[in-house]
Amino acid sequence: MDPFEVLGVDPDADESAVARAYRDRVKETHPDQGGSRDAFMRLQRAYTAIRNGEALIQEENPDDDSVTASSAAAASTPGEPPGPPPGTARMEYLDYEVLADHGWEVDDEDLFEAAAAADLGPESYGRLLVEREETLLEAAERAGFAWPFACRGGACANCAVLLREGEVEMAQSHVLPNGMVEEGIRLSCLCRPRSDTLQVVYNVKHLPGLDELRLPSQRF
Repeated sequence: MDPFEVLGVDPDADESAVARAYRDRVKETHPDQGGSRDAFMRLQRAYTAIRNGEALIQEENPDDDSVTASSAAAASTPGEPPGPPPGTARMEYLDYEVLADHGWEVDDEDLFEAAAAADLGPESYGRLLVEREETLLEAAERAGFAWPFACRGGACANCAVLLREGEVEMAQSHVLPNGMVEEGIRLSCLCRPRSDTLQVVYNVKHLPGLDELRLPSQRF
């Protein structure tokens, strides 16, 4: 299928127009917005195809999880990988929702070591590359993951993550109190990497103090 048709843009659309269309379509297809995983994954494939200069996107079996698995295959490989390619950072991520199942605490010193040794799927734990000028949320979506979000503009805490290690630059947010920022809470829709490696616990929107800063997903 034509990736430009999926995004709803002309084949001669410039990069900024494609990016705008992608952001608009994400709000329609993302599971948090009432969309479906299949529609979301199709959009990811279309956006990637356009960025890679491909004329068509390959259709996948709706019941096949290979897209997510292949997107995160390198990220989920145990052991310490080499340094990231120039212009990127390597983000090690962990889903907050799996902590209770394993008896882990978010401030455990060996949290990521324990996660690496556990039998977790690629949506729960792994590593992925983040381009220097894309947000953590955009990188996760590019890899085929549906990380939580609502507004994509820093007006809520739905996309909040806990930065355990590394440095990011976060655009101004009017929702996070300074105390939370000092504790490592960031908004994945506003953060761009500024160190070669990151450790991030995502999906922390239900942590104390963040719940009341959330917005209903369907609002945007």
